[in-house]
Amino acid sequence: AQLDRFLMHVRIDYPAAVDERRILRLARDEARWGETRTAPVPITQEALFAARRAVLGVHLAESLEEYLIELVLATRKPDAYGEDLGRWLDYGASPRATIALDRCARAHACLAGRDFVDPADIQAVAPDVLRHRLILRYEAEAEGVTADHLIAELIRRVAVP
Repeated sequence: AQLDRFLMHVRIDYPAAVDERRILRLARDEARWGETRTAPVPITQEALFAARRAVLGVHLAESLEEYLIELVLATRKPDAYGEDLGRWLDYGASPRATIALDRCARAHACLAGRDFVDPADIQAVAPDVLRHRLILRYEAEAEGVTADHLIAELIRRVAVP
């Protein structure tokens, strides 16, 4: 229940060597010379609220809303999508996952410059939204199945409108 309150669980890999070098040089320069860069201009409350309104204004077709809900429901009744999924999953995602998937799919579309959500937006954010909300059974661990694998299977098996 505690983890369910987090919007996403994003996996971030280590930086590439060239990026690691930039990090090292930046840290070294800041330590040697103090902060020499100008501070970023703080975002105003109105700008923040406008961005939130823009994301919430992104259109989600009713058929895609049903698809989004079906993905979450599939985590609760995985047997409907295959015996293997039912064998792997102990507890599915709560209604908070539905809300998070909706908001993240809209944000993904908005960041891509679109005013509408397509199935790829839902599928792109589903692993980050769902992975920390699923509790796998011992059988999944014994078979080497991860939450990401299970989510990929759900995305593959739940029909896209």
